[in-house]
Amino acid sequence: MTVSQNTIRNVIGVIGNIISFGLFLSPMPTFVKIFKKKAVEDFSPIPYLATTLNCMFWIFYGLPFVHPNSILVSTINGIGLAFEVFYLSIFFAYASRQGRLKVAMVLIVEIVFTAVVATLVLHFAHTHEKRSFIVGILCIIFGICMYVSPLSVMKLVIQTKSVEYMPFTLSLVSFLNGICWTTYSFLPFDINLFIPNGMGALFAFAQLVLYGCYYKSTPKKGSKAEVEMPSVSP
Repeated sequence: MTVSQNTIRNVIGVIGNIISFGLFLSPMPTFVKIFKKKAVEDFSPIPYLATTLNCMFWIFYGLPFVHPNSILVSTINGIGLAFEVFYLSIFFAYASRQGRLKVAMVLIVEIVFTAVVATLVLHFAHTHEKRSFIVGILCIIFGICMYVSPLSVMKLVIQTKSVEYMPFTLSLVSFLNGICWTTYSFLPFDINLFIPNGMGALFAFAQLVLYGCYYKSTPKKGSKAEVEMPSVSP
């Protein structure tokens, strides 16, 4: 019995949804602490605002009238968007007035920007190819910006010769997520999915290599500092 390419693609997409769901859950401990302390302290909302914009564009990209047969891309990013809104809501509840204003302004700009792009694309681009190309370029740009963000943590690991600030589980799941969605992008080939997720897999693999190199030199402490990492989505 021959299994069709579409069936394999859907199976990989479902697995990718499950792995991505785990990534979206990864910041939860940080927000639980914020909720308990009733204060955001030095927490920055920027990674989550960036992920929110990224999710909105991938949702749009995966819709049938933009890029057919990619609905699984929309579903996981829809879930991701819900998580990001939840995280930002906690920040909004416990941030200072200035912090709330900052989040509100950025969110408004992101929503307006997404709405304007969606309107222009649907109005002026009348084929799936044109719509996929335009929205895909933007998804690649925002996706690369998200995947590049861990470079600061990798630099810290090299400087301190310690993986204390780079959780192994998060790096491993990020690598599996990148591999899964990169594979998905080949069935059939979709360069807009391939570029950001391929880069994501490479960055995550580099983190795992660093972890292996500096694990033994990491000081054993009773408690470990947390580093905020943005959620990753296809």
